[in-house]
Amino acid sequence: MTNSTPPKVITSSNQLAALVDDLSAQPAVAVDTESNSLYVYHERVCLIQLSTPNGDYIVDPLADLDLAGLADLFANPDVQKVFHAAEQDVAGIKRDLGCRVVNLFDTMWAARILGWPRVGLGSILEETFGVHTNKRYQRYNWGKRPLDPKALVYARRDTHYLLPLRDLQMEALARAGREQEAAEVFARLAETKPATNPHGPESFWRVKGVHDLTGREQAILWQLYLWRDREASRRDRPPFKIIGTKTLVALAQSRPRRLEELAEVPGLSSYLVRRYGETILELVARGMTSSPPEPPPRFPRPRKAVMARHQALRTWRRQVAA
Repeated sequence: MTNSTPPKVITSSNQLAALVDDLSAQPAVAVDTESNSLYVYHERVCLIQLSTPNGDYIVDPLADLDLAGLADLFANPDVQKVFHAAEQDVAGIKRDLGCRVVNLFDTMWAARILGWPRVGLGSILEETFGVHTNKRYQRYNWGKRPLDPKALVYARRDTHYLLPLRDLQMEALARAGREQEAAEVFARLAETKPATNPHGPESFWRVKGVHDLTGREQAILWQLYLWRDREASRRDRPPFKIIGTKTLVALAQSRPRRLEELAEVPGLSSYLVRRYGETILELVARGMTSSPPEPPPRFPRPRKAVMARHQALRTWRRQVAA
């Protein structure tokens, strides 16, 4: 198998069933996923890339497939699943397939444990296999169909080299006596929680600068934030593609009352004023007479003795790590 061999795209149940049978007989399978978080409110896994020594495969979860067989594969302890930077992939797989992920190997974490100076996949592939990465598709919309054939070539690269990379790293971990340490890290990664929606009202107090606003400004921002979240969910678009968060904060601070005042707010284009201007003014007015949500509790600062022990432990950890 060479990197020029095109990946096989799986879009039918029969194809998937045959693939799962083949993968289940392998000792290890390389895995990666691509999602569409930059383009939608309700994120989902849009591609699942899989590689064995026999070939590269791309499963299309948007093709109305029954993914139960693939879920069984991820939970199969007899097949090692090899990822690079597994956390987000595992979280998305657990959310969308409703399964466990068992027997995991992470080439990024193996590189960290081995002390490699660069642990990004692009850097490792270039240094280890002489492969140069085309970064054009890093922000590609994996949820749109049909997929660009060149994007599929890019996607398969993320798993094509993972198994030979794992073999190199396993030998290096054994020589360094770090196998047990790596196994413990991999086991923790396998317990990553299913992904949850990063948006919603619960994210309000994570807005940058929200704690620097007055109570009245927070109340206005809260009304704007709730409305934007509902609009983003309804249109299935990321909230920042409705109106930017900095613009919402600027609106809360400027408290506009007339349409002409909106044109002076940074980030609020004439198109946004035409589309949402009246709504924004209504929300600002509502915020002028309402209250912000209760902020999350702030834990008291630890005593000086506790902080001193914490600093001593951090210093010790740095020395051991070095």
